[in-house]
Formats: sequence, C-alpha cells, structure tokens
Amino acid sequence: MFTFNYAEGANLLSVWLVWIAVFLILFGLNEFSRRSTIAGFACFVVLPTVLSILWFTVLKDTTYTDWFHLAKVYSSTAGCIGFWCIRHLHGRNKKTGKEWTLRTNKIALCFPPLILAINILEAVARDIEVGMNYAGGGILADEAMYVLGGSWNYMNAAAGILNIITITGWFGICIRKKTKKDGSQDMLWPDMLWFWIIAYDLWNFAYTYNCLPGHAWYCGFALLLAPTVCAFTIGKGAWLQHRAQTLALWCMFAQTVPAFIDEGKFAVASTYNKTPLFIWSLLALLANVAVFVYMIYKAVKTKRNPYKGELYVDLRKYQEVKELAE
Repeated sequence: MFTFNYAEGANLLSVWLVWIAVFLILFGLNEFSRRSTIAGFACFVVLPTVLSILWFTVLKDTTYTDWFHLAKVYSSTAGCIGFWCIRHLHGRNKKTGKEWTLRTNKIALCFPPLILAINILEAVARDIEVGMNYAGGGILADEAMYVLGGSWNYMNAAAGILNIITITGWFGICIRKKTKKDGSQDMLWPDMLWFWIIAYDLWNFAYTYNCLPGHAWYCGFALLLAPTVCAFTIGKGAWLQHRAQTLALWCMFAQTVPAFIDEGKFAVASTYNKTPLFIWSLLALLANVAVFVYMIYKAVKTKRNPYKGELYVDLRKYQEVKELAE
C-alpha cells in the first residue's frame, strides 16, 4: 500500500514515530486554537499573514506559489476564519440597541455546509480528471506527482457526490455553551453524526490515495484521524470545525516545509498497487451508499426534510451533542 522511502538514519520505527508526532501535534494545535478566542485568531489570521510574507520572499524558491497550492491553503484558512466569526463575533447595534450575532443568522449558517460541499466537489472533480487523463499513469502538472488512474477514481467520485447529498441539518448548527471544563464555544453540528464522518473519512482517504499518493500517509491518514478522534472524544459535535482547523494548520506547514512530505527522509510513497486503490474506493462508495440509504429511510419514516431541518433528532448521539449547546 505504502512504500517507506528510508533515507540515511530512517527506518520503519522512525517513520511511525514521525507519523504519531504529526498526529499528536495536529491534535494538540487544534485543542490550543479551539479553546481560546485569541489563540484561534493568532492561528488563522496572524500566522497565515506572517507565513504569506515568508512564502513570497525568503521562501519563494522552496515553497509552492502556483494557484492550486495557494488555493488549498487559503481556502482552508478562510473556512477557519468564517467559523471563528460565527463562534465569536457579536455586538450591539448603536442605533437600535439590539444585540446581533452570526450564531443565529441563517445566511451565516449556510457558510459551513456550503464550503464543505465545495471542498468535496473540488476533490470529486480531481478524481474524475485523474481517471480520465491518467489511466496509464502520469505526472500531475500542478502537483508534480505520479498518479495512476482507473475505475477506482470513478467509484470514489460517486462516493464524494453521495457524501455531499447526505449533508443534513444545515440550519441546526449551534454553539457549545461555556463551562468551567470547556470554554471553547465550539461550532456544533448535531446532525453530523458518526456514520457520516466515517463515510467522509473513507472517501477522503481514498481521494488522497488516488490523487495525492505521495502525501496520503500524512495528509490522508494522520490528518483525517486527528479531527475524528477529537470529535469522538473531548470535542464532540464539532467535527467540521476540527477538520477545518487541522487541515489549515497542515496546509500551512506543508506550504512552508514542502520537502518534509515530498523528498525528506520520512517521506512515504504509494506502491501504486491497483488492488488497494480499488478496495479503498469501493469501501468509500459502499459506506456512502449506506449513509444515503439510511438518510432516505429516516426522511421517509419521519417525514422530515433533511435540508430544511434536522433529520436525526431522535438518535441518542444527536441528543448528546444538542445537550452541549447553548
């Protein structure tokens, strides 16, 4: 599945230890940035501003400045800034005296699911592109990475489309109430439950394995696992926020030190074995078909509209997250 490119001083143990370090650092930075308003602002406004200056000056010869890589880092950061605004921006109208907040603004609450759907759709388009143009293998121009296209790309593209369709409860997004243990004011999404998250993770890992094979060990495996573990443990209900923040932080790191995953001694490449390529995409498709069938079943049974309202309100996991909200 993966080829461990051991350089001098590296071995299987050291590669695994680096993977664990990447996972723990992403998990820890997400905790740091989510638990403080100031920390979040520093991580997703101040830090990318400083790094942007470095990318176009002293690091211009080593980092990527093409539109594709810049779009990835800035779009993920924009999502974090938008979520930060929903969580923390509020005030009082000087003329009317009325308080205002983005937390209950329906237009603002459309931003999280919309940016999520767009992000998935972009990856779907890339899967189709690789399947159509790189069936015999070839190097992606904007990634300078060898890819091997095949039926797996189309299966995973179908999985991604289903993943978008099964995004439910758009207007049910709410904010975690402050407690002594957790003052994060996380952006909770009660209708985004464990089965959708797992289906997403399978799809996204298959996407990275299909279209970013040289990066799948870190940005597919570690990067996907960090927000999922957080959402299933100490940061329940806020998976999308965790996902956006870890993704933005990783993109900033990869943009600053691209050699770490491209040519460093801990770089991990794909074996380009067609069997795991097919299996992972098939698993992603089957998981997303299952979630789609379940969504239809629940919508028919409860007569609830999964897009205008919330669909899974009777499930215990939904209720656990809802209890955390303000």
